[in-house]
Amino acid sequence: MRSRILAVAVDSHDAEALARFWSRALGYQEVRRWRDDKGVEYVDIGSDDQEMVVFQPVGEDKVVKNRLHLDLVPEGGSQADEVARLVELGARVLSDDDDLPWVVLADPEGNEFCVLPPRQAG
Repeated sequence: MRSRILAVAVDSHDAEALARFWSRALGYQEVRRWRDDKGVEYVDIGSDDQEMVVFQPVGEDKVVKNRLHLDLVPEGGSQADEVARLVELGARVLSDDDDLPWVVLADPEGNEFCVLPPRQAG
């Protein structure tokens, strides 16, 4: 037996806005909104045949570096093109060290993620 990742949960102040950013960044379609037993509304993006991202509203601010982050790779175009596209969507560059192959960005609520160069086929 094994487990598989169903979803990555992201804490957010504005689940709707953050889901919009990540939907455009990943090319995901919104799947659904749902409420828990306490009436808190969540927003899921993705589909049942891929890992989903669920945005859950929280009241507290992010205060330290993420312990878990996403690594993205462009499916077409260059790393620089993808970074520029994500910045246009609302991300900001945190680090672009010439000695490292990735660029560290933050989404509109400050959650860090990396963009790596395109993968070579083979």
